[in-house]
Amino acid sequence: MKTIVHKAATRGHANHGWLNTYHTFSFGNYHNPERMNFGVLRVLNDDEVSAGMGFGTHGHSNMEIISIPLEGDLEHKDSMGNTAVIKKGDIQVMSAGSGIQHSEKNKNQNQLVKFLQIWVIPNKVNVTPRYDQITLDGKDTENTFRQIVSPNAEDEGVWIHQDAWFHLGDFDQGKATTHTLKNENNGLYVFVLEGSVSVNEDELSRRDGLGITEAKEVDFKFKTDSKVLLMEVPMAN
Repeated sequence: MKTIVHKAATRGHANHGWLNTYHTFSFGNYHNPERMNFGVLRVLNDDEVSAGMGFGTHGHSNMEIISIPLEGDLEHKDSMGNTAVIKKGDIQVMSAGSGIQHSEKNKNQNQLVKFLQIWVIPNKVNVTPRYDQITLDGKDTENTFRQIVSPNAEDEGVWIHQDAWFHLGDFDQGKATTHTLKNENNGLYVFVLEGSVSVNEDELSRRDGLGITEAKEVDFKFKTDSKVLLMEVPMAN
């Protein structure tokens, strides 16, 4: 097993006034040649958008874009005619494919919206753009890693054009579990949203990341109440 630790304080950071954002991997004005990606996981942004503000209409192509709201309400509009508001408990996916225009804004005038913006390099290019979202029940992730992203349309969660699986879990202090990778040739990127977690021999805290390769299983022990996102991805583009 090989590991690489990305402590929260080492992430790139930008505060644009309306947007306060942290970048696990190189993005925008943050460029670190040693932090370009983890396999096909290209972007992991931790965004806070001020009340009533947002990203104006802009384009993407040939990228799988996953949004996970953590707090507040995020309004989405796109060139496919979709208009939606996503909030905590929702998982949104957009396959940009041959090209798409979209905007995202904080729907509320009196509170922040916080969300993860994740980009995964696809295994197919120029596909027909698509949009989907699901809503998790509050109990779906209690003391278990619930699958939220997969390569299969008929499987649990939303699906993307890549052999990748994401899981999300909310664990009580003192709990422990073992996660088995779907494909032992993949890598696993662990991102701690909240809490304090032992992952094999590594100690992680809030917003720390850990990349793991050459592993079939990963052991977790939760030192406090914790919320953890797992992103299993191919290591070769």
